[in-house]
Amino acid sequence: MEASSASEQPVLLIDDDEELGELLSRFLRKEGFAIEVVADGVNGLTRARDSQHSAVILDVMMPGMNGFDLLRELRKSSNVPVIMLTARGQDIDRIVGLEMGADDYLGKPFNPRELAARLRAIQRRLRVQAAGAPDARPLLRVGDIELNPRARLVKRAGDQLALTSIEFALLEILMRAAGQVVSREELSTQGLGRRLSYSDRSIDVHVSNLRKKLGLYPAGGERIKTVRGFGYQYAGP
Repeated sequence: MEASSASEQPVLLIDDDEELGELLSRFLRKEGFAIEVVADGVNGLTRARDSQHSAVILDVMMPGMNGFDLLRELRKSSNVPVIMLTARGQDIDRIVGLEMGADDYLGKPFNPRELAARLRAIQRRLRVQAAGAPDARPLLRVGDIELNPRARLVKRAGDQLALTSIEFALLEILMRAAGQVVSREELSTQGLGRRLSYSDRSIDVHVSNLRKKLGLYPAGGERIKTVRGFGYQYAGP
């Protein structure tokens, strides 16, 4: 079992199901995670904005401020990784959550071990991003887009863009392979830290979000092209 380091920032669980919250927190603590549990959206948003968390686990269905409302407000000031908990079979909830800036999702009911695996993938990605040496991860430029891995900044024609941690990771992968086709499976493995399942649309939604934020080239061309049935390519101007 790969336990989180004692120096890891805690994970924030926001779910009004107190029984589930108790079960998950007990399990995740045994797996080595530090957990903070909040049972309502309003207080959950306050704690999530604190930004002293490695990830947020957020239930969609909560009274008062639901998960979507909370995520919308959170993304105005924070790019902390968010895993959404959705009702099984509610694909629209999953897609909406990803479009609003969630990093990943799990459908209820789920295996707590899968949640622990998703959290470890997020924390591994954050550790790698924080530990990258300056000479190992140089500044990337393609056209008018500049990506600085060390500062975690992306600029378009000098203007800074607000990307989630997943969007940043996927853009870095695509820009490093600019002109080459990167498979959806490779994007999922490197960007999400997990294998891509048959019906999983996470990568497609994240890339769609990236396209919207990057916009077209000044001459009108797409920056990220779809290679149908395989993956994506970051195209030059």
